[in-house]
Amino acid sequence: MHLSAQLQLRHEAGNPIRVVLIGAGKFGCMFLAQASRTRGMHVVAIVDLDVERCKKSLQQIGWKSESYAAATLQQAINQGTTMLIDRLQCVIDHELVDVVVEATGSVPAAVGHAQTAIAARKHVVMVTVEADAVVGPVLAEQAKSAGVVYSMAYGDQPALICELVDWARSCGFDVTCAGKGTKYLPAYHHSTPDTVWQHYGFSEEQVASGDYNAKMFNSFLDGTKSAIEMAAVANATGLIPHADGLVFPPCGVERLPMTCVPQSAGGVLHSSGTVEVVSSLHRDGREVEHDLRWGVFVTFETDNAYVQRCFHEYGVLIDPSGHYAALYRPIHLIGLELGYSVARVALLQEATGTPGRFCADVLAVAKRNLTADERLDGEGGYTVFGKLVAAERSVSMGALPLGLAQNLVLRNPIRAGQVILWEDVLAPESSEVVQMRRQLEAQLQQIAHKKG
Repeated sequence: MHLSAQLQLRHEAGNPIRVVLIGAGKFGCMFLAQASRTRGMHVVAIVDLDVERCKKSLQQIGWKSESYAAATLQQAINQGTTMLIDRLQCVIDHELVDVVVEATGSVPAAVGHAQTAIAARKHVVMVTVEADAVVGPVLAEQAKSAGVVYSMAYGDQPALICELVDWARSCGFDVTCAGKGTKYLPAYHHSTPDTVWQHYGFSEEQVASGDYNAKMFNSFLDGTKSAIEMAAVANATGLIPHADGLVFPPCGVERLPMTCVPQSAGGVLHSSGTVEVVSSLHRDGREVEHDLRWGVFVTFETDNAYVQRCFHEYGVLIDPSGHYAALYRPIHLIGLELGYSVARVALLQEATGTPGRFCADVLAVAKRNLTADERLDGEGGYTVFGKLVAAERSVSMGALPLGLAQNLVLRNPIRAGQVILWEDVLAPESSEVVQMRRQLEAQLQQIAHKKG
């Protein structure tokens, strides 16, 4: 039965999927705008540190004040309304809560929230992809042991890419490459919140009138978000990053089966079975025709002459040899599509992407010369950007993951372009997220030792 039909049955039975959302930022509010229109789904609580700001956000998306006036969770369930609260623990243990959506954007907070939800045996949809890139395989294993689902968030590009990879493999194709599009130039790696708007071409009036977060937009621009998202994809699909990270080739959709293929076939890949991000800009700044800036793609291959003929007959995007083909989706709708993850997790107990093993990692690389005692400011900031590498390389280097490079003080001076190591920072070894990360690294080292 289709998910929509199952949702309708839940609605008619008075037993909707009951959801707790943590974090009412842009992604969360986009989800809320559609969740309120989805029969069979009920957001019973919104957890946010700033409840007053949350109320203003709800007003902006069209929620009436009486719809979020519940004083208790039980009242929200009984009345079909929503409770606003600043602490997860007050609502997580209720037996009728089905799914927790984590959308805070903070790695330590997201990991803690996910563990709390898993301990309460609630399914988790992880919007905070940064947390997934740092310790996702550990959280997925914890969820499996607890008998619940840990899922990536549909609407965000990683889950959509995972869907394309699953489609290709389920059809019997070998996946050559999977990834997404973005706006990229090499100089963007050094962009900061002070320069980000000029790169986007936004005026001061635009920024002042809209919901614009300089660090968030800068992480899209400086390559960090792309690295994080491709790490999540690699860990969920088993695709392995290039040794030198993402190439960001300029590429329009028609060129995907010629570009995101191995170098031996005229493309940019060092090998098949990898991830990549294509740029909507040529290196000289010109816009790529028919770019994939907002979309996702998969390239796949066949050596069967009959299948290659079918590719021709049905208008599939292919390279001149017919060996490589591509499928793409031109857009993603962020939180507007998140309900699909919630429904799939709750109704089918299936994830829309989940990390299976630690294949890829994101290193913290200095944007400029940094001094000892300087404090790192994390994703999208002034001090570091993220670079995608294979997990084995990251662990063997002792590299600091980008997702944990927030508010850590440097022990040593770091040159621009240098990878920051664990030994270069004063790391809070007692924190739970650091301990989980150390556990993940130790597991990989044990696997490597056995192979050796």
